[in-house]
Amino acid sequence: MITDSSCKKVSSVVFLRRAIALLVIFLNSACSRSATLQTGNPTNKLTDFQAVRTTDAQRQELQNQIAQIASPAKGKVGVAAVVLETGETVSLNPHDHFPMQSVYKLPISMAVMKQIDAGTIRLDQKVAVTKSDFVRRGQNSPLRDKYPNGTEITISELLRYAISESDGTASDVLMRVAGGRIPLQMYLTDLPITDMILLNTEKEIGQDWQTQYRNSASPEAAVALLRALYERKGLSESSQALLLKFMIESTPGPKRLKGLLPAGTIVAHKTGTSGTQKGITAATNDIGIITLPNGKHLAIAVFVSDSPADEVTREGVIAKIAKAAWEKFGSQ
Repeated sequence: MITDSSCKKVSSVVFLRRAIALLVIFLNSACSRSATLQTGNPTNKLTDFQAVRTTDAQRQELQNQIAQIASPAKGKVGVAAVVLETGETVSLNPHDHFPMQSVYKLPISMAVMKQIDAGTIRLDQKVAVTKSDFVRRGQNSPLRDKYPNGTEITISELLRYAISESDGTASDVLMRVAGGRIPLQMYLTDLPITDMILLNTEKEIGQDWQTQYRNSASPEAAVALLRALYERKGLSESSQALLLKFMIESTPGPKRLKGLLPAGTIVAHKTGTSGTQKGITAATNDIGIITLPNGKHLAIAVFVSDSPADEVTREGVIAKIAKAAWEKFGSQ
């Protein structure tokens, strides 16, 4: 006779067997997943981690390449570069300060454009340029050369002279229009950019060799300025477009950022160049926004300071660094 007690024992045995079977299935499944992770399934977290390590390795490789390229300058080289859409970056001495020379005409022009957007001045407004505004002979000023007795010229033309032709006289007049160094420094602080210092006019820089070192920027700050321009921080769309147009049309430094890039590559840039004293060139610079083959944009700043190398070598360093970054970031 089968009792209730016997039935309960049978039920317990059946339940236990089912539980064991389910446990076996679960363990087999777990083992299978573990094996999948170890074989490198491209969708798992292990592969994602390895991809990050690979990206870090590639960035380090590019950084090492840039350091090797910089070596022939035999001076101080600073680099910062970032793909504006993705944040991918590479750098060399990015926080060190370098004399900007004419690179500083870009923040001056941006500050003037902000006032134009605010309605305090107009692009078609004419400004007097007198002989007392002229930078000295030996400093670049097509405006001085064209109008040796002075002239009246629109702010729009002053901007074109300052950016596209790197005119020192035009830059100084724009600095005056912007209100001088204190409003200019406040403009940078508001962006916010803290590692860029605007203290002197081009005329003052041309009178004293050491003054250029006080008007300095870090490569990282220069790239932050380019990002502010690209993202239209405090600038209207039309003001941004005009500045980029003048930068793309810029004639100085064709062998720097643009030097080794394919013909037709769009480079909106601003150069900066010092004189040479006792065989040392204080500044050979170029900063700009390069349109990559993949349609993204590379903001890059290269400063070469206190270099005994000749111009071909200094400019070649800038061109090779730009090409290395262009190849790395443009192929992704």
